[in-house]
Amino acid sequence: MKIEQIYTGCLAQGAYYIQSEGEAVVIDPLREIDSYVQKAARNGAAIKYVFETHFHADFVSGHLDLAKATGATIVYGPTATPSFDAHIASDGEVFTLGKITITVLHTPGHTMESACYLLKDEQGKEVGLFSGDTLFIGDVGRPDLAQKANHLTQEDLAGLLYDSLRSKIMPLPDSLIVYPAHGAGSACGKNMSKETTDTLGHQKQTNYALRADMTKEEFIKEVTTGLTAPPQYFPLNVQLNKQGYESIDEVLKKGTHPLSVDAFEAAANETNALILDTRDPQVFAKGFIPNSINIGIDGNFAPWVGALIPDIKQSILIVAEEGRPEEVVTRLARVGYDNAIGFLEGGFDAWKKSGKELDTITSITADELAIASAANPNINVLDVRKNTEYDAEHVKGAVNASLDYINDSMQMVDKNKTWYVHCAGGYRSMIFISILKARGFDKLIDVKGGFKAIKDSGKFSITDYVCPTTML
Repeated sequence: MKIEQIYTGCLAQGAYYIQSEGEAVVIDPLREIDSYVQKAARNGAAIKYVFETHFHADFVSGHLDLAKATGATIVYGPTATPSFDAHIASDGEVFTLGKITITVLHTPGHTMESACYLLKDEQGKEVGLFSGDTLFIGDVGRPDLAQKANHLTQEDLAGLLYDSLRSKIMPLPDSLIVYPAHGAGSACGKNMSKETTDTLGHQKQTNYALRADMTKEEFIKEVTTGLTAPPQYFPLNVQLNKQGYESIDEVLKKGTHPLSVDAFEAAANETNALILDTRDPQVFAKGFIPNSINIGIDGNFAPWVGALIPDIKQSILIVAEEGRPEEVVTRLARVGYDNAIGFLEGGFDAWKKSGKELDTITSITADELAIASAANPNINVLDVRKNTEYDAEHVKGAVNASLDYINDSMQMVDKNKTWYVHCAGGYRSMIFISILKARGFDKLIDVKGGFKAIKDSGKFSITDYVCPTTML
């Protein structure tokens, strides 16, 4: 028996490959399927099933392309209503894979069709639980995403989740390994661990949601407290996963079309395409195409695209480092942004050499910020981290304008004043500045290294630290 977790840090997402006696199953696959197909081929196995734990909201699954490529059967838990051929399993249904079995456990709460998959080895011993978004390491799935579709409140769903955990999961052996669909950084929960697996026994001891003495009322209160609004692309991804989508091959073909400088400029002027520059933030600051937006590929790229580009059908023109356009298009497609229409051939260097107009953003060090502050104690410092990060500790006098809610946050920024903008490390501040600069805000200065550099400099008054978990 082979069990492999295929973890994608950008999405904080875990897919799983399981194999026994030449038969394999993939659980919650990503949009691009070649790695699964190639893995099975190397192992001399045939992919028999594609198990989905639920209709994912934070990424587009590869279930359709994988089933088409391999002939595998797509399997969902009870009550799922996809618009394509799939096997809707019954609660307790058992699937055979070589010499092992996988049992469906219906666990509604995160969504109504949510299911966990219980793996038993060749001797019939329960060894693994693929828990989807029902149970994470340190947390459980948020109960507010499936309200409208099922005419339920988040409290109703939380109550169902409480029952699912206690009737289906907590009675299982403590030695069982929990394999969740997400880890820290995912918006599908609020307090996930950086660990990506754990024993169920340890989770019973440490996960607040599995306390044996917790009443349903206490659970509902704790699991719904501190929830922030989900990213706006979540329901759109659910729709794609439920109804179907364009083949990833077609998306890649369209998005990786090279455009000369003149063709790129014409496309930008003649369409409503967004210019998305995916280079390193500090490289971007030194020169970029006017009105382009920076979301660096070497960061939480896909989630920020989903959070900040409101229309999932938005046409996108790509500026990328050499050799990386396909990676950019792939990672856009992971969250359902399938309308990349091409990339700038030769990258920004080609644009610069052509003599066309360019723009820059001023970026200074924490020490330079200290000098500016000494010259003018009333300088405007803008902290674009999450509210919880700001509340934990911040520069005294700084204004919190979270990138997560940029349309609201920008209302706090006076165009006529100079603002020194920072996040935690420099990634989000450049996103924030690039978006506002495209909207006519020209007096924003980036602080390299973000809050970490500011704090480490020892030249600023910082509020006393408050542990974020105490604020939930």
